[in-house]
Parts: sequence; C-alpha cells; structure tokens
Amino acid sequence: MRFDHAGVATADLDSLLEFYTELLDVTVAHEETIDGLRVAFLDLGNGYVELLEPVGEDNAIASYLDRNGPGIHHLAMGTVDLAGALDRAREMGVELIDEEPREGAWGHDVAFLHPKSTGGVLVEFVGRSRE
Repeated sequence: MRFDHAGVATADLDSLLEFYTELLDVTVAHEETIDGLRVAFLDLGNGYVELLEPVGEDNAIASYLDRNGPGIHHLAMGTVDLAGALDRAREMGVELIDEEPREGAWGHDVAFLHPKSTGGVLVEFVGRSRE
C-alpha cells in the first residue's frame, strides 16, 4: 500500500485549481464530474491532490463544506489488493463506510473507512493496478 492522494473539499474548484497549479507548478492529470461532484487531480509526481467541488447540495462534500468549510476531506491509500485491504480492516474491527468496493473517480474502485475507527481521519482505499 502507498499514499495515493489527499482529497480537498472546496466550493470553488476553478479558483483553487488555478492557485495550486501555479503555486505547486503542477499539471492537471484528470478532471471529471461524478456522483454530483466536480473532481480534478493534480499530479505531484509521487501522488495527487484531489480537488472536490459539489454540484448541487445533496452529496457528502456539500454536507462537509456546510459543517467544516473548505479543507482536507480525506486521505487515500492505493493498493493492488483492495479486497484484501478491506478484509484486513474488518479483522481489525475497523468500521467500514463501504463494505464492498464501489466505482470512484478516474474509474478506480474505492472504499472508505469511517473516521471513528481511524483516528478521526476519513481514509479511502483506492484499487490500483500497481503500487
């Protein structure tokens, strides 16, 4: 398993995208709209920053922004064995948000672990073909 990305919630993806691409001198690796979110991944070379903007008000990022304002929403770890990572978490008694992998951004299977079980951090496992 390895670090994959940090997800950052924002109400203004375009402004934050412009800011981070200039500040970090990075490029946009991928953009899409999925599950009521505009998503952009910035390529850092050894991982990504994922910017998340809600499209509408009925999704987890909109709720997060209402409660907390903009900022880091989750940390994601890439794994070639997503099912095995979930099994290991279950065996450890970790509360899972996703009992089974589901389709996430960029066409990857993902599963989230509840912050109550992970030291207050929303953790995402991302299925990757290689680590």
